[in-house]
Amino acid sequence: MSRTPTHGLFAQVEAYFTDYLPKQRGASVHTVRAYRDALTLLIKFVAERLGRGVAALQLSDLDADVVTRFLDHIELERSNTPATRNCRRAAIRGFFKHLLRSDLAHSQQYMRVLAIPAKKARQRPATYLEAEDVRLIINMPDRRTHSGWRDYTLLLLLYNCGARVSEAAGLRWDALQLTAPRHVRLFGKGKKERLIPLWPETAKALHRLRGISRGADQQFVFLNRHGQPMTRDGIAYVLAKHAAAAVDTNQTLRHKRITPHVLRHSCAVALLQSGTDVTVIRDYLGHASVATTGRYITTNLQMKRDAMQAFWKKAGIEPASTKAWRPKADLLAFLQSL
Repeated sequence: MSRTPTHGLFAQVEAYFTDYLPKQRGASVHTVRAYRDALTLLIKFVAERLGRGVAALQLSDLDADVVTRFLDHIELERSNTPATRNCRRAAIRGFFKHLLRSDLAHSQQYMRVLAIPAKKARQRPATYLEAEDVRLIINMPDRRTHSGWRDYTLLLLLYNCGARVSEAAGLRWDALQLTAPRHVRLFGKGKKERLIPLWPETAKALHRLRGISRGADQQFVFLNRHGQPMTRDGIAYVLAKHAAAAVDTNQTLRHKRITPHVLRHSCAVALLQSGTDVTVIRDYLGHASVATTGRYITTNLQMKRDAMQAFWKKAGIEPASTKAWRPKADLLAFLQSL
C-alpha cells in the first residue's frame, strides 16, 4: 500500500506543529520550540546518514533503529547528558504518537519507536548559593548607571521570585503591581500563571527602572542597549559578568558555574531554610509536583546538619562540640579545586 501525499513526512510535520500541538493540545510556544528543535536534529541526522536531501526523506526512513542511533549520536558525539537525551526522546515520542493516530497503516513502525526506553539518568544535586553569596552578586552592578540599575533590578527579581530566565525575559510592565499588595504575575511552563509577592526593595527598584527606562519597546521590563527585550542569553551574560566580579570578594565562587537557574535553586533553598512548607515552595516556584521541590531538601547540607543536631538532642546524646562548624575560606577553596 503506497502512502498518499497527506501521509508524507512534510505534511505530517506541518500538521503536527500547526494544528495538533497549538490547537488540539494547546501547547505553549516553549513546548513547540523544544519539540521543533528535537525533530530538526533528528531529520538532519537521518538525511546526513542516508546521503539524501531533507526534501527526499520519507516517513519510512524514520524507524526505531535510526531513532536509537540518533539518541546515541547526541549523547556520544554532541556530548548531551542522559537527561537531555531523554528530553529529546520525549519530544520525538510526541511526534510519533501523532503519526500513530493519523497513519494506522504503519502503526507497527511507530510502535517500535515508541517502545524505545528512556535511559537511566543520575540526578545531580542542585547547585545553589547561600544567601550572602547571592546578595554579594546582586550588589555588584554599578547602580549609578542605567544599565547597572537594570542589572541590579533583574538579579534582585530573579532571586526574589525564583523566576525562570524565560519568565524574566518575557516580563511586561502590566504584570507588575508595585503598590501594596506588591506582586508580580509570572507565566511559566505549560502556560501556567502564578502570583509572587515582591519585597519592598524589589518593588522600589522596579519603580525606579520604569522611570529611567528608554527604548523602542516599553511593554517589556528588561531591555537591552538597543531598546529591545533582553534574551535568555543576554540575561545569562549579565549574571555571569557580575558573578565573575564577585570572585574578587569571595574566591569560593570561582569554581561555580552560576546561571539564572542557580538563582532559582538558591531561592528554593533559602525558602526551605526559613522553614517554609514544601507545598508552598512548590507553588512559589511553579513546580508541577511536590516531588520536584523535594529535591532541594536532599541537597541542603545545613538542613541535614540541623536535623542531626535535633536527633542528638531527642536521643539525649550530647554532640562532641556544641560550637557550630564553619568551614574556612581556604578549606572551601581547596575542596572546590578538586
